[in-house]
Amino acid sequence: MSGTPQGVRRRLSWLAVAVVVLVAGAGGFVWLFQDRLFHPFGDSRACDGSQTQLPQVISAGGAPIPAGASDVHYYTRNGIAEVTFTSGQVADYLHRAGVLPDDAPLFDQEYGSKADAEDEIALPDGLCGSPLRGPVWVYGSTSAAGHRVSVMVERSPADNLSLRVPARAVVTYHLP
Repeated sequence: MSGTPQGVRRRLSWLAVAVVVLVAGAGGFVWLFQDRLFHPFGDSRACDGSQTQLPQVISAGGAPIPAGASDVHYYTRNGIAEVTFTSGQVADYLHRAGVLPDDAPLFDQEYGSKADAEDEIALPDGLCGSPLRGPVWVYGSTSAAGHRVSVMVERSPADNLSLRVPARAVVTYHLP
């Protein structure tokens, strides 16, 4: 007898168990694929609001960012990309991108200038990730590949002739 109070309770019990199983399964699915579901383009490096997906190997300003770079994030809008990363190879990247000629000193004022010396410097609007730590040096030039590029990079607070190791960099450039 399915119309009896016992039969109704049994159906409600089975229905409650089915709902719990479905909710648990959906929650597990969301947890398992959270990076793909909540980041633009399913790319955990992309910041909210990005309009264009960047390739797996990011070439910022005409040169790939250093292999092994960590804490990589990007924000794209209106044909401009801003990429932030941390690496011990930032000086090499500056030379490969043509932002700094091979024979130029790292902090040559012909190619860059001293910027904020605060303890923490916020990233540009929209760009997610860890803030820059001061002091910061800013390079703004046309790279050897003909790309207009701006690079902010953390300087060593103890040694005026070197970068932090590893250093955080923010590269701004026009998308091809």
